[in-house]
Amino acid sequence: MYDFSEKQKKALALLKNGGLKRLNIFEGSVRSGKTYISMIMWGIWVAGSPKEKSYLMAGKTLTTLKRNVLEPMAELFGKSFTYSVTKKEARLFGRRIYLEGAANAGAEGKIRGMTLRGAYCDELSLFGEDFFTMLLSRLSEEGAKLFATTNPDTPSHWLKRDYLDKEMPDLLSLRFTLEDNPHLPEDYVKALKTEFSGVFYDRFILGMWVAAEGRVYDAFSDSCIISADELAECLTENRLMTSVVGVDYGGNGSASVFCHVGYDVGFKNVYVLSEHYDARNRSAESLISAFAEYIAREKEQRPTLCAAYCDSAEQLLVKSFRSAVRLDVRNALKRPINTRINMTNRLIASGRIHISDECPHLIEALHSAVWDERDIHHDTRLDNGTTNIDSLDAFEYALERYEKELFRF
Repeated sequence: MYDFSEKQKKALALLKNGGLKRLNIFEGSVRSGKTYISMIMWGIWVAGSPKEKSYLMAGKTLTTLKRNVLEPMAELFGKSFTYSVTKKEARLFGRRIYLEGAANAGAEGKIRGMTLRGAYCDELSLFGEDFFTMLLSRLSEEGAKLFATTNPDTPSHWLKRDYLDKEMPDLLSLRFTLEDNPHLPEDYVKALKTEFSGVFYDRFILGMWVAAEGRVYDAFSDSCIISADELAECLTENRLMTSVVGVDYGGNGSASVFCHVGYDVGFKNVYVLSEHYDARNRSAESLISAFAEYIAREKEQRPTLCAAYCDSAEQLLVKSFRSAVRLDVRNALKRPINTRINMTNRLIASGRIHISDECPHLIEALHSAVWDERDIHHDTRLDNGTTNIDSLDAFEYALERYEKELFRF
């Protein structure tokens, strides 16, 4: 039987004693136990609620909802919980639950017209405000309740500003920290803390709502840079398992960049092997030719090269690249920029990223990237032509596909 933490026991007591509110928000650091207890409380509450009513579970996307909540709930509740992401429906203790994603501006239209008895939101700070406002209006049944989890964000975020910071009699904030989870091994906690720095450490480890200021990659230093000889020595000891190229195209005032990134066995380390940087952008033909030459040279030197991930904005160039080389050429995932930034910062902070000194443009880009302090409501990497965003994008396109492999815990 699972041994609940003291904070989780207090949360369960609120459920048992009628202490929950209309809005119940589980906030705080990663791996603090907040999502686990929120799922259990949601399941218990739904089980005691009317069968004929409608319920909703939402995440930023259905994919993240499945990974973060639906799959764990299937393990928790067994046959009492079934779901189909394709049909966007689930059954929990015989209750019908609709499933939705809240990723874009039009998402609120998906729930317009619903009448809900209860809702569960995963990573609420990633939702659009319009979706949340519409959701609250849909929770119109008597005794309706919201259960939501969130990590901290900027202090001016709509969730913090308009809800958590206000004295609302119908809102309960349950705050969890890493120390509230006694089941985490000491070595694991220590390793986790080394993976975050700056604003991400304050938010994801300390559970604080703080603004992003100054350098984006504040832990990046010369310790991440290695010479060609050091790189060769590293790869002798830790052979590459696979490597890929990230591609960003240049436009007015920007450069075209190819970035070759390798991963050793077990995805323990990331090696930036080489880069191609061209700010001239003479023609599409010259770019295609440069790509073909770069891939041929890199494949000869690194037989591990298996794919290239390209900015999907220029499909004609992607098709031309595909025809020009014997390599798997695909569209980049283009995950949210701050997701990519967080991946990079975690690798830097834990000493797992090694960049060849023959990649001066990427090195300079990591040194100089700063947060846009004019955008007080969002974490925005400054992109006004004064810093090299192109090298960062190309590198991130080669990195983003391997989040699960790089961060297994």
